[in-house]
Order: sequence, then structure tokens, then C-alpha cells
Amino acid sequence: MPYQITPPLIIDGTFYTLILFSVVTWTVILFKVWQFSKNGYDNRRFDQLFWESSDLETAKLLPTPVFQGPEARVARTGFTWLQESQGTENQKLKFLGNPVELFEHTLQEQVQKEQRSMDSGLTMLASIGSTAPFVGLFGTVIGIMDAMHHITETGSTSLDVVAGPIGDALVATAIGIAVAVPAVLAYNFFSRKVKHQRANLENFAISFSHLVFNATP
Repeated sequence: MPYQITPPLIIDGTFYTLILFSVVTWTVILFKVWQFSKNGYDNRRFDQLFWESSDLETAKLLPTPVFQGPEARVARTGFTWLQESQGTENQKLKFLGNPVELFEHTLQEQVQKEQRSMDSGLTMLASIGSTAPFVGLFGTVIGIMDAMHHITETGSTSLDVVAGPIGDALVATAIGIAVAVPAVLAYNFFSRKVKHQRANLENFAISFSHLVFNATP
């Protein structure tokens, strides 16, 4: 006898899918909380020590543990570009052009890399938030169809026969909504955090560029 996919199996698959969605959602949430907390701490520490330095050479020689976080990586990228441009005497194509514009472009590239890192996982949250209710609704529809088929076979329309199967089917929709709400709220929250940290990185990149070319003779 060939294996058949029965309605109860589909409903169980719906439940397991929603459970997987929930696990993924909370894993991403915990990771993003850790990531943004660490980024914020590293940025505050580096920003304080960097702008308290007496000159660029002192800032460049800050201890390695300080050079952590998105802002520090932007600064390291800038220092690396300055060192390479001076060492090669602008003989490479990437150093041909207006130094200020090239330097700012280099910093912006690093800012974009940092944003991609901060954006990681948000697409997953958005996808789960938008699809989980429909997955739950699909399980509910299949459950109700199975319940109606069972009612037709038994020929009984009593409340005891109808309420149980239909109530169980509606649980799938409830679970789908319960999974989607944290995903949507987390997506909105972390999206704002990304915009905030991106703005801080861009401000630092602009200030760093002005400092370099005003302090460099």
C-alpha cells in the first residue's frame, strides 16, 4: 500500500514548522541582542579613547583590545589606507584620484560592510513574521476540512463531535500568530538599531576624514 499524506500528518507538519520558526526567531533575537550590545559597548569605549588621543599617531597606537567593534574597524581601515597610499607613493590604481574622495570612499565601503553584518538575520525575522500566520492558517484549514469530513462520515452534528476537532484546528492559527508577533516586533526594533548605529558610523567616518586631511600637511 503506497504511503499517503493524511490531514493529521499535514497538521503535525504545520506545528513542527511553527516550532522551528519559533526556535529560529528566538535564536536570532538573542544573537542580535548580544551583537548590538557588544557593538554599542565597543563603540563607546573606542570613541572615547580615540577622541581623547593627542594626535593621529597616538590614536593609531591604541591597544589592540580597544580596536574592536564597527567604529574601530572603520578607523583601522582608514589607517591602513593611509599607510598603503604613502608606502606605494600612489602608484596603484586604487590610489589615483582625489585623496579626500578616495579616503572617504574607503571608509564608506567599510561602513557598508558593518551594516551588512548588522542586517544579518533581519530578513529571516521579516520572513517568519510575514509567513507564520499563513502557515498556521493553512494548518487550521486542513484541520477544519478533516473535521468536517469526519462529521460527514459519522453523521453526528452534536457539539461534542464538532467543537473538539475544530478547536484543535484553530490552535494552529493561534500558534502562527504567537510566532509571528515576536518576529515582527524584533524586526522593527533591530531595524531602528541598525539605522542608529549606521548613522553613528557615518558621522565618525566624516569626522575622521576631516581630522586626517586637516591634520595632515
